[in-house]
Amino acid sequence: MSADFEIRPIDLLDDNCLPDAERWTGIHAAVQRELFGDRGSSWTLEEIRAFHRSGEKLRVPRAAWRGGEMVGALDVIMPRADNTSLALLWLSVDPAHRGWGFGSALLAEAERLGAAHGRSVFNAETEWAHGAADLSEGFARAHGFAIGLTMLRSDMALPADRDAVAAVLSGDGAGDGAGAGSGAGDDYGFESFVDHMPQEWLEDRAVLQQRMSTDAPSDDLDVEEEVWDADRLRASYERSRASGRRIVETVARHLPSGRLVGFTTVSVSAGEPDLAYQQDTLVLREHRGHGLGLRLKAANALRLMDELPEVTSVRTWNAASNTHMLAVNRRLGYTVDGYSREWQKKVGARL
Repeated sequence: MSADFEIRPIDLLDDNCLPDAERWTGIHAAVQRELFGDRGSSWTLEEIRAFHRSGEKLRVPRAAWRGGEMVGALDVIMPRADNTSLALLWLSVDPAHRGWGFGSALLAEAERLGAAHGRSVFNAETEWAHGAADLSEGFARAHGFAIGLTMLRSDMALPADRDAVAAVLSGDGAGDGAGAGSGAGDDYGFESFVDHMPQEWLEDRAVLQQRMSTDAPSDDLDVEEEVWDADRLRASYERSRASGRRIVETVARHLPSGRLVGFTTVSVSAGEPDLAYQQDTLVLREHRGHGLGLRLKAANALRLMDELPEVTSVRTWNAASNTHMLAVNRRLGYTVDGYSREWQKKVGARL
């Protein structure tokens, strides 16, 4: 470790520290470029600031310095409403400054900060491109982390064949192994919004969001059910819009009951207006078997092409164990271009 190395707090919200905040964000982005070239995924500074302003999660950022140069970036993210023993770590070291122990020092700082806030479970993510290797696997294992969940990263090119997508939505080709089933159109309807969620959806959507934390595959990760209500959901969407993100969402409504029973959401960053991020997709367990997941994604793809024609690709991540959703993606034309892992480490009383 270099004698002139130190880890210091960084205020990402202070405009007087804007050059440092941009460098901090740029280190995370540089790692994405190293892994994926121009296909990397990165947050804008305004998006990161929106997260820090919200207060929904306690976020403690740090920067690693060697002399007068920032060489590493860390964010320790700690949920407040649920999973209060958990800390999520976002740690990056500039590719030009590897091998000096900066990553280990930042990780030790992250664990110290987590312990100071009563956290005993630490999660971190690594990524790599299709055909490459996970460069951080050795680092993670050496520091006591174990694989909790493996994800596939996939992209869908847009514009897609509208007729083919519309055929999926109408139910043509049911029984293709992607979960489409007969009779779904009799009891279910699909509704969409762009940017602003209808007020009358909030209660049902909050239930769906909470079920996302229990019904989506988590494999070997030790995570608890999240707590969602209408106010938290509204605030989450307002935060995304304030950061410059566009949102396109489609829900499935069970017509006999009038309740929302499934949803899918994509968002588009102001920093990358040609790339949409497929976020959560969920169908309640009691309404599965009707092809709703496939149809939700098809309906949302059509709305996305109508409303944001500048988007040329949709990117998604799915658990390798989620064979149903991976089949849905293949039907819609997604192709795998990378992977990620969720690593977990338990310390102290939770060990």
